[in-house]
Amino acid sequence: MNQLLKLNQIIQLNNNLTCTVKECLGGGGQGEVYKADLNGTDVALKWYFFAQATTEQQQALAELIQKKAPNDRFLWPISLAHSPDVKGFGYIMPLRPAHYKSIADLITRRAEPSFRHLITATMELADSFSQLHAKGLCYQDISFGNVFIDPDTGHILICDNDNVTTNKNAKTASVMGTPRFMAPEIVLGTAAPSSESDLFSLAVLLFYMLMLHHPLEGKKEADIKCFDLPAMNKLYGREPIFIFDPNNDSNRPVAGYQDNAEIYWAIYPQFIKELFTKAFTSGLHDPQHGRVRESEWRAALVKLRDSLLYCSHCTAENFYDAQLLKDKGQLNECWSCNEALQVPPRILLQHNNIAMIVMLNHDTELFAHHTNPQRYYDFSNAVAKVNQHPQNPNIWGLKNLSADTWTVTQDDGTMKTIASGQSITLSAGISINFGQAHGQIRV
Repeated sequence: MNQLLKLNQIIQLNNNLTCTVKECLGGGGQGEVYKADLNGTDVALKWYFFAQATTEQQQALAELIQKKAPNDRFLWPISLAHSPDVKGFGYIMPLRPAHYKSIADLITRRAEPSFRHLITATMELADSFSQLHAKGLCYQDISFGNVFIDPDTGHILICDNDNVTTNKNAKTASVMGTPRFMAPEIVLGTAAPSSESDLFSLAVLLFYMLMLHHPLEGKKEADIKCFDLPAMNKLYGREPIFIFDPNNDSNRPVAGYQDNAEIYWAIYPQFIKELFTKAFTSGLHDPQHGRVRESEWRAALVKLRDSLLYCSHCTAENFYDAQLLKDKGQLNECWSCNEALQVPPRILLQHNNIAMIVMLNHDTELFAHHTNPQRYYDFSNAVAKVNQHPQNPNIWGLKNLSADTWTVTQDDGTMKTIASGQSITLSAGISINFGQAHGQIRV
């Protein structure tokens, strides 16, 4: 690689600081990225090729720096960078830790997070783009090349934020997106990138992460002999058909070629499949009203994480599906060992018209949004957790980790209080008043 910057070169920043080039990390179509030292802290330094170092790009970066990052999951531009010895300019941003893996690594199984961590990643994605759009911004290029995940926690980082622009501002749209992730109207060239096209790209990315397959690539993709631009425009733009469209089975996954889609689609509960169906049926043709909003994804993905249960035979993660249980009287067999699933104790949480069911597994924790539905989703501090009796391992309870005192009604009508640090044994019929919400234990 013909490096634009030299090792140990001093680069001037806009905030009267300097950074020192330490290592070239790689390059792309816009420029090269380096590791640099900023007052003892490693940062990433992107330097644009001269042809890409336009006045418009510099102005866009300055505006992004002023706006600040929507949250700390974005590797956001911190300061512009200049050098009297090199043409053009660059900018610094936080450096991505080495243990974060690309979503492409997930798709190719080079990284295999648990379902819990995978769902955590999808929740953080939906939440992050919700915050980005709330600032009046559009990402333009959501794809698995721009998102990284910590497989051990599910935490995410979003890179390439220098392409973020003001929503629906066609004049500042520097990219149109990544093929296979672009909304049909972008593929056809009838619209510029916007928050609505971002929503489509987000849905594609979420489908990829959960199903390890593209939502529009079924029989019609398998039948293509020459995957050229006209074929791509037809598949993703002019005639897109969801592979699980309930009213059109012409694009179902092909057995032996597109097995991931069928395997994983069968694992997830009905409510998440219904949301994907909306995203890739009405959402294909109605950008304004048919697409799934970030808040909808966030709520559904939180519910999906609450639905996790473990197979008692092989310990594989599965999902509780209330609709399937209602329709068929039983859950599907474990996807891993094909044995019947045993549903663990669960808690039905209710507040006014809001109700949610949480599986009470050995490692389940409840958070603020569970006991107070008006609270924003925050998984940093648990307010309750399932724990094992210290003397009798066959007895399980729910421990109060909050500062509040719970009021518990036993199945015989007697009442008791559970102070912070105390536990209540999990048994059928127990009702817990958390203050803002009520919970009933079901076994």
